[in-house]
Parts: sequence; C-alpha cells; structure tokens
Amino acid sequence: MKYIFLLLSSFAFAQQTTKVDFKNVHANLDLDAVQKTISGQVSYDFEVLSTIDTIRIDAKNMDFSEVQINTKSVQFKNSPAELKLFQGFKIGNNTLIFKYKAKPKQTLYFFGEGDGLQIWTQGQGKYTSHWLPSFDDVNEKVIFSISLNYDKNFTAISNGKLKNSEISGNIKTWNYDMEKPMSSYLAMLAIGKFEKKTETSASGIPLEFYLSEEEASKFETTYKHSKQIFDFLEKEIGVKYPWEIYRQIPVKDFLYGGMENTTSTIFSEDYVVDEIGFNDRNYINVNAHELAHQWFGDLITAKSGKDHWLQEGFATYYALMAEKELFGDDHFNWKMYEIAEQLQQASKTDTIPLLNPNASSLTFYEKGAWALHFLRENVGEKNFQKAVKSYLEKYSFQNVETDNFLKEINKISKFDTTKFQKIWLEQSGFEVKEALQLLQKNKFIKSYLELLPLAEKPLAEKHKLFEKILKSDAYFPLKEEVVFQLQPLEFKEKEMLLKLAMASKDLKVRQAVAKTINKFPEEFKPEFETFLDDNSYVTKEIALNVLWSQFPKEQHKYLEKSKTWIGMNDKNLRILWLTMALMSKDYEVENKINFYDELLNYTTPKFESNVRQNAITNLIFIKPTDTNVLKALVNPLVSHKWQFSKFARDKIRELIKKEKFKNYYLELLPTLPENEKAQLQRLLG
Repeated sequence: MKYIFLLLSSFAFAQQTTKVDFKNVHANLDLDAVQKTISGQVSYDFEVLSTIDTIRIDAKNMDFSEVQINTKSVQFKNSPAELKLFQGFKIGNNTLIFKYKAKPKQTLYFFGEGDGLQIWTQGQGKYTSHWLPSFDDVNEKVIFSISLNYDKNFTAISNGKLKNSEISGNIKTWNYDMEKPMSSYLAMLAIGKFEKKTETSASGIPLEFYLSEEEASKFETTYKHSKQIFDFLEKEIGVKYPWEIYRQIPVKDFLYGGMENTTSTIFSEDYVVDEIGFNDRNYINVNAHELAHQWFGDLITAKSGKDHWLQEGFATYYALMAEKELFGDDHFNWKMYEIAEQLQQASKTDTIPLLNPNASSLTFYEKGAWALHFLRENVGEKNFQKAVKSYLEKYSFQNVETDNFLKEINKISKFDTTKFQKIWLEQSGFEVKEALQLLQKNKFIKSYLELLPLAEKPLAEKHKLFEKILKSDAYFPLKEEVVFQLQPLEFKEKEMLLKLAMASKDLKVRQAVAKTINKFPEEFKPEFETFLDDNSYVTKEIALNVLWSQFPKEQHKYLEKSKTWIGMNDKNLRILWLTMALMSKDYEVENKINFYDELLNYTTPKFESNVRQNAITNLIFIKPTDTNVLKALVNPLVSHKWQFSKFARDKIRELIKKEKFKNYYLELLPTLPENEKAQLQRLLG
C-alpha cells in the first residue's frame, strides 16, 4: 500500500490497551448507495483487566443508539471522534452492543451508479473508524466477523471466509468470519457486480480472483502468475500462509496501487489488462507486494510508525524476490539497480532516515528493501530464511519493533547488526558503494556499468561494441542504453544501428527507438510505421504521435489505421485519436461534433479519474478557452482521489492568473453544488 504516515495513538488510548482487551467484534451492516451512508448493529466482546473509568472506541462523526453493556442500556458520550463508555462494565468479561449510522467523508467510497456501482473501503493505517466503530491504534487486535446486507444482484466481500449467505426479498446477507485477530485498519468491504474465478495453492489455500463483469475477459492476463507467486512466497518465507483464504478485488478509482486488507486485497483497476496492456503495465509486482503483506503487516504489525519499514521494506523486497523467481537474476538485479539510482538521487534532499516515523515512502519501501538485501547477502540466504521464519512464528498476531527482528538475526549469525542498524536504518543517505559491490556480482550489471561511461565517446570508438550488443541476446537494458547513447547523433550516422535495435524481439528495446527518434527522412517511414503494430499501447501512442505530426499529408491514413484503438485503462489511444481527428483538417468533417462530444463525455464523473484527466488535458490543448472544459475542471476538486483533485487545483490556479479565466470562474460560482462552490471559492480567494 502507499503509506500515509500513521501517528502514534494518544496516551489515553495506549493506557486503555493495558486495561481493556477487546477480543471479538461482529458487525451487521447496511449500505445505502443513494444517501452514501452506512449503518448497522455492532457487538464487542471485551475483558476489563483492571480498573478504568472510561472505555473509548474510535468513531468519526457517527450517531449511536440502543447502547447496551451486558444487556443493560447505558449512558454514553459521543464526540466527533469517539464513543466514550463510562458505566455498566465490570472487571472480567463484558459484551457491548449498539446501533450506529454514518455518512463517511473518507475511507468508504461510492463510485458509479446502476450496474456500474462499486462500494469499497481504504482503511490506510488509521481510518477504518470513519465507517466502522473500531480502533485507530494498530496495537489493538480483534477477531472480526462482518455481515453485509445489500442488493442480491451484487456481490459483497469482506475479511475472512464466507460462512454462509441468505436472501430475503431483494436483499442478500453475506456473513464473513475471521478466525484470528487483526488490526482495525485491515478491515474491509467491497461491493460490486463481480465475476469470480478460483484456484487452490499448493498448500491447499483457496485463491479467489475477482473482476468487474465488463472486464471478465481479462482474468488470465490480469492474474498471470498469481498462483506461482503465492506458492513461491509461502515457500520462500518458510511460514504457511496465516489465514484461511486469499482473494483479490480490483475496484475503480482506487487511491493507490493496492491495499493488503487481511485475506482480501483491494487493488486498482488500472492493473486489469489484456494481452497487449500486460506488456505496458501489469499487476505482478503489486500482486506480490500485497500478498507479502499478509505476513509482514497483517500477521505481525509494526508497533508504531518508527518501525514501518518492517512492513513496507519486507513487502517490497519479497515482491522483488517473487519477480526474480519469475523472470531471473538479471531482472532482479536490474530492478535493484534502478532502485539504487533512485535512492542515490533522492538522498541529496531526502535526509530523514529509515527508523523515523517521518521517513518518506521511498525510504520505507525501497531503502527498506535494499537494507534487507544487504542483510540477506551478508548473513547468507539460509540463515536469513531461518531468522525470518523464527521472527514470524514468535510474534504471530502481535506487534513488533526492529529490535525483535534483529535479535532473530543475531541468533543465527555473528553479523554486526548494531553497525547495520546504525548505517542502514538510523543514518540518512544511501550506501552506494556497498550496493554497487553487491550488484556487480551479476555479469549483466557489470557489463551495463561498463557501458555507461562510453556515452561521451565518439561513435567510431564504440560502433563495433554497439553492433555486438544489439546482435546479442543481452538483457534489454544494455540494448536500451545503446539506443539512448545514439540519441544525440544525426540520423544517417546511427541509422544502421537503429535498424539493428528495431530487429530486436524485445518490445522495450523497440520502444526505446520510437522514443528517441522523432525526426527522420521519409525513406525511413516504412520502418517507423512498424511501431504501429507493436504489442504495446505505449509504443503505438508514441508512433502515432510522431507519424501524425511529422507527415501532415498522411494524417488521414494514420487516423484510419487507428480508428478502433482504445488502449489502456485511461483510454490513451482513443483519447489521442479523438484529439487528432478534431485537429486534422478535412477529416470526417460531418463527425467533428460527435468526436468532440465523445471526448467531452470522458471528462464526466461516469469515468475513472485517469480517463477524465486525460480527456481534460487534451481538450485544453485543443482549445484552452473552451468553457465546457473549464467547467469540467471544477468537479475534480471534490474527488476522493487526491491525485486527481491536485491536478484540477493546480490547473485552475494556473488559469486564474489571467483575468478572463478568473472572471469566468467567478460567474460560474453561483451555479455550482455547495461542495464544489466551497473548493473553487477557496482557490479564487
């Protein structure tokens, strides 16, 4: 998951966890998609360990009724943040029951309408209390049972195994049960019109794969290698998958790549791909990352933000090892090299170390992964596996700190973990020298590093080497680097080498050529046109752009060839085609209005934010003063997806520097819904 920093719980709550032990929760929940509300009855079993005057349950902006403890009605206090209980409980075991209702401003999201409606959650560290009265402190672990009541024509999913379901009229109830405790931020629900396919892992765990009904043709490509990843991680980690089932559900406009809810990962529908899309962007790394979290984060959970790398660093590293299993050593070392470059560059400004709750995502994830790689290489693969196995088994269903892990390393190795912690975990920057020493054990990386300094050399001095590389079966980054070093040269000087690169069967090498030559003589056009037929939506987009721009007399020809292209989830090819069709003189003049209407339609809330942003960007490019587009920029200001909201804010800020745009938005204000009006007013103010 993309982590938003988890603040430490208040002293009052930390004190509560030592005096009250919440054990089980059952929630019977109703969702209203029209009102965007959630309501239901919740029961908690808890044990009071010692005298306490107030018991607190995190509950953001909720209304409570029929609050009972041990079957008796009790008084309570309800603040905007908490349900506070101060009577009716006793030392020992107690049962709390209440009804509640909420209209969450975040964490529970409603997308689309009709058959396209989806409802899903994203608890992200400490936010489940916006839709379910629960605990924002990750140290409070509870066994969840969640029942969902909704339209029988939909599918409703939550944590754990589906115990049973029942239908009453048009409403179906799905009853889900967990057997082991987990932190509240890992509770989830997802509702939509999904199709499902199932497999069974080598160890007998049921694996459920979901797709929305309209994407049902993409099971094989979206979930490619999923069972292999599961079986590999279970074997590599050395501890059996800790839950009874594992399922994966893609949803529209998800906030991040994926989220490791216990037993039930939710991920972005951007990773739902066909055969061609798989070559441009696939689910494999996110798939492995979120699955690794079922051990690192779900089975054991960091006590505080300071040790967050114990979740994200481990998940990142094990995902890379899963890729190594699938694609080999060269692939793994190339990924580690790319990460090392990123970390080295970031270290110039990113000075917060890994063992710090304010560390960046790059530090928690990528530097955490590199720290583990350095550790594994120095203590040895078998020793590392033993330590990880012991660590997971010892602290199962508990909370952990960095010292807990390093003590397990100390048991199996004389490696200096004190020095390791100081350099890799407590010190800012990135250990470039140590990283390069490890990377250069790989022959391919060594060759790549030897190639880089040749960038300043004249072509005559390296022509034979380049030719040899391009004719070889070398891993693609070597050939890519050759193409990148050719970029500044005149076309005639590099033509022969470019044709060699284009003869490669590797789509990435061919794509590098397409990216680096945007001007070429007309006689080379037939060769360049072959990029239009590559099995890559990105390469097709690059080639179509170049050819349409460089050869205006043949624009109609290229538009006819690409007329039915859609592209990736953001409709990159369709939106590009519509833009070009509108800008191409004399092309289907009678259909220009239809092309415009289709492109404008893609800016509306019926579509995911990536489609809307793509369409808005292109329409502004066509005509910056188009008031339809200016208006389409306002609704994204209230989008739940912060990336889309930021895009709209930045674009409007840029526009209103000019008086005519500012006046337009001032005139638009009174016509807007209140939430949009408030956000736009803030920008204009």
